[in-house]
Amino acid sequence: MTEDVFALMDEWGPEKVVCVSDRRTGMKGVLVLDNTARGMGKGGTRMSPSLTVGEVARLARTMTWKWAAVDLFHGGAKAGILGDPNAPNKEEVLRAFARALANEVPREYVFGLDMGLTEKDAAIFIDELGDRGASVGLPRSLGGLPYDELGVTGFGVAEAADAAATTVGLSIDGARVAIQGFGAVGTAAAERFTSLGATVVAVSTASGAVHEPDGVDLDRLLRLREQAGDDCVREYGGVLPASSALTVDCDILVPAATQDVVGVEVARETPARLVVEGANMPTTPEALELLAARGVAVVPDFIANAGGVVAAAFSMADRYSAFVTDPADIFAMISTKMRANAETVLAESRARGTTPHVAARQLAQERVRTAMRLRGQVPVEETVAGTLA
Repeated sequence: MTEDVFALMDEWGPEKVVCVSDRRTGMKGVLVLDNTARGMGKGGTRMSPSLTVGEVARLARTMTWKWAAVDLFHGGAKAGILGDPNAPNKEEVLRAFARALANEVPREYVFGLDMGLTEKDAAIFIDELGDRGASVGLPRSLGGLPYDELGVTGFGVAEAADAAATTVGLSIDGARVAIQGFGAVGTAAAERFTSLGATVVAVSTASGAVHEPDGVDLDRLLRLREQAGDDCVREYGGVLPASSALTVDCDILVPAATQDVVGVEVARETPARLVVEGANMPTTPEALELLAARGVAVVPDFIANAGGVVAAAFSMADRYSAFVTDPADIFAMISTKMRANAETVLAESRARGTTPHVAARQLAQERVRTAMRLRGQVPVEETVAGTLA
């Protein structure tokens, strides 16, 4: 987990990197506050046995751009715990992590859910710190918004895909969709794609993949997932290697599992006309360049999967209140934001002659830079120049 923290720093951040540990429980963790010019730090908290400071810093930076791109006023941040999320002493580790960050939470950062953490873990955070505002992602019975149950992120991915498809001249009705990853994001995206008229032709989990050119039986696959988890594809039958979902014949490819799965080989082989990044950082820089050269449109991760941050913004507003926002309001805002952002980024990409990732990042950077300038966080000469402009 140790790295040269100074090597992570640039003109945008991180503003603060807090490494913590606890001898009794063996807890090791890190909080990265990347850039809070547009508001207090907010990003998920993950737990992984292979976690690194660099990984958390990259994710915190993604959150900076994601909040700015969706034009909501929070700053980029991320936290992580080095450890097995299935360990028998998980609760002790979580409590030690919360105590170690009591100076930062909830004044500078609010815990949320990411890989390896559940709603029960969010409840542990608020119990340990004695502050309801310490975490979002609480169980419904504690007044929380159940993100995974509602499927907000996957819903937003499909909404972004629908808008992007129209932009590139592809009808979502009848479009063939391949989804890599069938967790909370992938399942919700699949359901929304189906309701929009698309056909899900391939799905993969860590256990393998299924591919049916005429469309998988989504209802059956979802039932099997409830019973067998990732092994649902094996129970479904006709299992292929998990990576095959990335290159099957489809119109829309949705990598919705983990980072760096779409490399040069996949970018060269996929027949998809549109790639919609449901996971964080699923496509390598080299693959993005190749996809652009092939004319394949890509909706960047911090645009496509920002439905979760829209819901998080509602949760942040609700976190000290007993009155929880109506989910219908959340879905309405997610749809509006995701569709508008996808269309804007693809249009800006064409206008600026850059990849969609570069265009989206430039748009987000302009917003963050403006906030930094207004707060006096940039050199005096740049502030003067910005005022004159």
